[in-house]
Amino acid sequence: MTEQPKGRRAIETGPTGMTVAHNLSRLRKMSQLTTRQLSAKLEQRGRPIPASGITRMEKGERQVTVDDLMALAVALGVSPLTLLLPADARTDAEITGGGRVDGREAWAWAWCNDPLTLPEGEEEADRAVVEFLLNSRPVGLFSAQGDDRLLPFAPRRKRRGDG
Repeated sequence: MTEQPKGRRAIETGPTGMTVAHNLSRLRKMSQLTTRQLSAKLEQRGRPIPASGITRMEKGERQVTVDDLMALAVALGVSPLTLLLPADARTDAEITGGGRVDGREAWAWAWCNDPLTLPEGEEEADRAVVEFLLNSRPVGLFSAQGDDRLLPFAPRRKRRGDG
């Protein structure tokens, strides 16, 4: 067993990290890429990760940094959300800091359609949705004038009480 330097402890891979590990492996195989080929694509994009590092990421043994995540998404031709959330929205998602939630709710939250969880009671839930929509600032939806105005945004799915 390798001894950790004093004052440093290993960072455990959490539930979202394990989802990224699973999705990375799945997407790489779907793209019919070996770890060496993916490594070469990453190096071409200025984010070199050795094939052994990719293998360790896929096993959840190596942390995927934010920069790694973005470069992997670019190299695989997917959105970073595709790495972060379960592929099947019908299954539950384990969100670091948010617990286990319905996969559809996780994707709606990621797309800024709804809060991750809603409080009990219809009135409180409706208020939470309104506050979320007013306070969320999805990337790419800002005014082109640079004045920090949020462009109109409407949720796609119907809420309770909608006609």
